[in-house]
Amino acid sequence: MSSFRLAVLECDTPVPNVEKERGSYGAIFESLLSKGLVQGAKNVDFCLPRYDVVQHQKYPELGEVDGILITGSKHTAFADDAWIVSLVEYIRKVLSTSNTPVVGICFGHQVIGRALGAKTGVARGGWEISVEKIELSPDGRKLFGASSLNLHQMHRDEVASVPEGLVCLGSSPRCPVQGLYKPKSVLSLQAHPEFDGFIMEQTLRTRHDQKIFGDETFDEVMRRSDNPHDGTMVAVKIWDFFLDAIA
Repeated sequence: MSSFRLAVLECDTPVPNVEKERGSYGAIFESLLSKGLVQGAKNVDFCLPRYDVVQHQKYPELGEVDGILITGSKHTAFADDAWIVSLVEYIRKVLSTSNTPVVGICFGHQVIGRALGAKTGVARGGWEISVEKIELSPDGRKLFGASSLNLHQMHRDEVASVPEGLVCLGSSPRCPVQGLYKPKSVLSLQAHPEFDGFIMEQTLRTRHDQKIFGDETFDEVMRRSDNPHDGTMVAVKIWDFFLDAIA
């Protein structure tokens, strides 16, 4: 049995009902990645040390961990808050000075893009919410073994260009860069493979109560919140990426 130390950089906390039921984002990813090991029939003993990079701004030392995963967040990846700037600089250092593979999800995808010089900003297509179809690029099809993915989305920001040396994994009508990839180095997704119907529903209800989403939008996206999605399959591929990087 192989072992793997995966540092989860927690960039936010889930909405209260989700945190009460499922725990932190680190715990949610632990559940997803455990399912990925089962579905992928992989014999891996893994641990997930968690780092609160918002309040404590602590990061793993290079060499302490085998991989890094950056979670999603309600915050803005192109903002200049001190903790966001520190996170971007840390990821830039990891990718430029080490062989540690990095996975980024939603906000984490955007942080990777910013660290590598991509243009990031408010999405030209506006909000992308609930289960949506992603059309994979040739590189994405090769990586995932499929022509498209159905995954939960919850974002209004985007990576608007592809950094040099990486490839785009796919696109949707609202977001042309749905993922970035470089073998053994970077795998990022704008979507949320860790979300399921419960997480999406609770997040939608919270943001509707906060007046972030109006009634019409809320009703439309709620109808898709429990649709089938490919989160577990993506977890299998995340493990393929990490294990290939340390092979």
